[in-house]
Amino acid sequence: MPVDVILGLQWGDEGKGKIVDLLSKNYSIIARFQGGPNAGHTIIIGGKKFVLQQIPSGMTREGITNIIGNGVVLDPIVLKEEIDRLEGAGIEVKSRLLISRKANLILPTHRMLDKYYESRGSDSKIGSTLKGIGPTYQDKIGRFGIRIGEIFKPDFLDHYSAIKAQHIKLLTALGFAEPVEDTDWLKAIDFVKQLKFIDAEYYINEQLNAGKNILAEGAQGTLLDVDFGTYPYVTSSNTVTASACIGLGIAPSQIRTVYGIFKAYTTRVGEGPFPTELHDETGEYLRQTGHEFGSVTGRKRRCGWLDLEALNYAIMINGVTNLIMMKVDVLNELREIEVCTGYKANGKESNFSALSFGESVELTYKELAGWECSLSNVSSFQQFPQALKDYIAFIESHTGKEIGLVSTGPERDESVFL
Repeated sequence: MPVDVILGLQWGDEGKGKIVDLLSKNYSIIARFQGGPNAGHTIIIGGKKFVLQQIPSGMTREGITNIIGNGVVLDPIVLKEEIDRLEGAGIEVKSRLLISRKANLILPTHRMLDKYYESRGSDSKIGSTLKGIGPTYQDKIGRFGIRIGEIFKPDFLDHYSAIKAQHIKLLTALGFAEPVEDTDWLKAIDFVKQLKFIDAEYYINEQLNAGKNILAEGAQGTLLDVDFGTYPYVTSSNTVTASACIGLGIAPSQIRTVYGIFKAYTTRVGEGPFPTELHDETGEYLRQTGHEFGSVTGRKRRCGWLDLEALNYAIMINGVTNLIMMKVDVLNELREIEVCTGYKANGKESNFSALSFGESVELTYKELAGWECSLSNVSSFQQFPQALKDYIAFIESHTGKEIGLVSTGPERDESVFL
């Protein structure tokens, strides 16, 4: 069977956790393919809230195998905390979690390096979550990284000590001298040793040959991709469909459906361009009504109108086949809704890539009527107010893609398949 991919089409926080949880009943395996503990995939079931940072979002359903792929960078302390929280809620984790031996470890000194890079001044700030993600990927690409499968080697502590010493030497030279606290990290390494490790590329392809359905789960969002996002204000990994191949060890020909998730409006955390950002009462309304605060960091999310120029860019880059729209309920009380339909620079049509080069763009907006009613009892497209139907039709006409699912609330069952 082929692999389906699910990923975000904006600057992250689109609601991927809920949709992976919702769709996971159709799959045998959920496999996370990139990112690290800077992710915060939120699932709400019966009023219970689960925030998953590294563990795939299929863990909340019984009988599903969850794989952390080689493209993920892992913090063992965060992983232990996640497992403890889930098991404390009565969810069996260890028997259903498989970890690629090739996933790179986040070291305590990676967090220190992250803190230094972000503290250099406003001109160099990118809005890092300070989880050590960037320095870990730097070491991976520079071939200095430590893969999690190495924790079983007799000389692991020697290797770790050597990398730690290199980092301390660099930090000292930079004038950033803080003691390295790694006692908890080493204890977490001992805990992690009891988990199941695999050569994920072999395992996943064997499962595909056996006819198993696999859903590849991405983290962050397309507009944060290190190559195609608003560079340098991006994450440190590739967040697009192609990354599923590298992050799991599957061939491009194995990918079938690409689910692209977006909010009915737009949000962003951290620094970087955000053309449709609202700095007025409407922006604050979106933030408060949508509870737009980081699930991992608690930081306020910047809020603005839906940007179809950016959305179409993400659809193109990812080869999206199915669109999923989230948080339409946040717009319930608005009388009027605006949508950005295009960019202009110097009087000429421009595109999303202009933002990566600091170019100023002028936005074209279309004003649409809001539906001004609750969606709490809506369970089918036919029950949608006409203004919401018109909003969906407008987006579909400008993207050339059908919206197959609309989320009308945070709970698992507050979802309408179209």
